[in-house]
Amino acid sequence: MQYIGNIIFLILLVAGFGLFAKSLLKIYRNIRLGHEINRNDRKGERWGTMARVAMGQSKMTARPVAGVLHLFVYVGFVIINIELIEIVVDGIFGTHRFLSSILGHTFYSFFTATLEVLALLVVIGVVIFFIRRNFYGVKRLTMKELFGWPKNDANWILIIEFALMMAFFMMNASDFILQSRGVFPEHGSFPISEMTLVPFLEIFNFDSGFLIFTEKGAWWFHFVGILFFMNYLYYSKHLHIILAFPSTWYANLDKKGKFNNLESVTKEIKLMMDPNADPYAAPAEGADADVPSKFGAEDIFDLNQVQLLNAYSCTECGRCTSVCPANITGKKLSPRLILMKTRDRLEEVGRNIDKNGKFVDDGKKLLNDYITKEELWACTTCNACTEACPVLLDPLSIIFEMRRFLVMEQSAAPQELNLMMTNVENNAAPWQYNQADRLNWASEN
Repeated sequence: MQYIGNIIFLILLVAGFGLFAKSLLKIYRNIRLGHEINRNDRKGERWGTMARVAMGQSKMTARPVAGVLHLFVYVGFVIINIELIEIVVDGIFGTHRFLSSILGHTFYSFFTATLEVLALLVVIGVVIFFIRRNFYGVKRLTMKELFGWPKNDANWILIIEFALMMAFFMMNASDFILQSRGVFPEHGSFPISEMTLVPFLEIFNFDSGFLIFTEKGAWWFHFVGILFFMNYLYYSKHLHIILAFPSTWYANLDKKGKFNNLESVTKEIKLMMDPNADPYAAPAEGADADVPSKFGAEDIFDLNQVQLLNAYSCTECGRCTSVCPANITGKKLSPRLILMKTRDRLEEVGRNIDKNGKFVDDGKKLLNDYITKEELWACTTCNACTEACPVLLDPLSIIFEMRRFLVMEQSAAPQELNLMMTNVENNAAPWQYNQADRLNWASEN
C-alpha cells in the first residue's frame, strides 16, 4: 500500500505526457497538409533570429508595459517548472525535495528563493494582464472577434497560471512551518511564502498532520495542474509557448514587401520576351511538372507548411490588427482574424481526417466559407502586420496567396484592378493612355 501513491503518480505522468505527444503529432500532421517550402537556408541567421525573438522576447519591447509583464510571466513560468524535475523524481521514488541533497543547503536555498521571487513576478504579471484584458479596455483585446472562446481561453490561462503559483506558495509555506517544527529536515529558503502565507497559517495554529496534508495536496495540485496546462495548450492560443520557436526559425528573412514570383509564370514571361524563342516549339521534357496544379490558395491544402504553422502559433495578441490601416479605417479586414480563421479551418479538416481516416470533401473552403473577398481586397499590402507581430508571423502571405487565386484562377479581381492590369498589358503602364504620350508631362508648363 505504501507504493500506491508512486504508482498513481507514474500513471498520471505517462498519461499526461502521452496525451501531450499525441496532440503534438496531430498538429504536426495538420501542418503537413500544406505544401513544402524550403526555409532551411541561412541557418546562422535563423538560429540568431529564434534566440533573439522567441527566447529573448526582443519584439515585445515595442510595447514596454506589456513586454515587461510578458517577460515576467514567460521567464518565471518556464524557470519555475524546472522544479518539475524534482517533482518527478520525488513522485516516482517517494523522496522529499531530492535536489536539496544534490545541490547542498546553500545553493538549494538560493535556488528555491529564486523560484519564489519568479513566482511572485508571475502572479503580478497574470493579475495585471487579467485586469487589462477584462476591465482596462485595451481596444485590441476587446474587439468583437475575441468574443466567446478566444476571450474565455485567455482568461482561463491566466487563472490556471495564478492557481499554480498559489499552490506553489502554499506548498512552500507548509514545508517551512513543518521544518521549524522538526517534522521535515531543514532545506531551502522561501522568502515570499514566509512573508505572506506562513503568518496566515500560523494564525490558525494548524497541527502538523494538517500541514503535511496541505503540503502534499498543494504538491499534487501543482503536478496535476502542470499536466493539465500542458494538454490544454492544444486547445488554446497559448500553443505559441512551443510553436514560437519553429515559427521564428522558419520566418521569412527576405526584405519586407518582397513577394514570391511563380517560377512557371516567370519562365512564360521570359519566353514571351525572347525574340529568338519559338512559341510553337514543344515544351521540354518534364516542363509540365513545373506548372502548379492551382495558382494561389483556395483552401488550407494550397498554403505552405510555414503558413499553417503560423496559424497555430498566433497568440491572438492583436498587435497586427492594431496597426492595420484597413482595420483602423473601419474595413472588415483583421490580420489576426485571418490567422484565427485559417487555424479554425485547419482544425476542421483535422477532425474530418480523424473521423474518416482521410479527408473527405465537406463542401467547404477557406475562401468564402471562412475568409471573405471583402477582407482580402481591403488589404493594402503595407506589411504593417508582419512588422508588428512579436513572433514574426506573416498573415499577409496568406492574403496574397488567396488574392492570387482569385485573380489567376477565377478572374475575380475588382474592376479597378482589372482596369490597371489591362493598362499594363496594353500600355506597359497602369495609366490609361498611349505609350507614345507617356512623357508629355515633361514638356508641359
